[in-house]
Amino acid sequence: MPSSQPPQQPPLGPYKLVTVNSAPERAKRLVGRVCNDVKERYLIVHVGNAEDISQVAALVRAHQPDLLFTASMWTPAQSDEAIVVAKQICPGIKTFALPQGLQVDKGPDAVVGYIEEHLPALLEN
Repeated sequence: MPSSQPPQQPPLGPYKLVTVNSAPERAKRLVGRVCNDVKERYLIVHVGNAEDISQVAALVRAHQPDLLFTASMWTPAQSDEAIVVAKQICPGIKTFALPQGLQVDKGPDAVVGYIEEHLPALLEN
């Protein structure tokens, strides 16, 4: 008997992601949660983390990522700096800056939720 469910679409991607986070284990853990939560819709592979803005260029050159996320510990100016550097190397890279203080003010669940809320607009536009 045929199923009434439409056929499952394969996830979009894979998207290579570089994060900019001075706490690399936290970045890996939070991005791992996001990747797992959205795996039915998007295939995201976390390929590296820059612990400092000065490491962004080398990491972007090495991995040629599709995505760059800056963490909430950075000021808007620092996030902008990382994004400008990434776009100079990979003009088509999609970037996302978490609001400054989100992790400290609201915790890791808020960070994961914020990323997941904004991911469709970032990846599908």
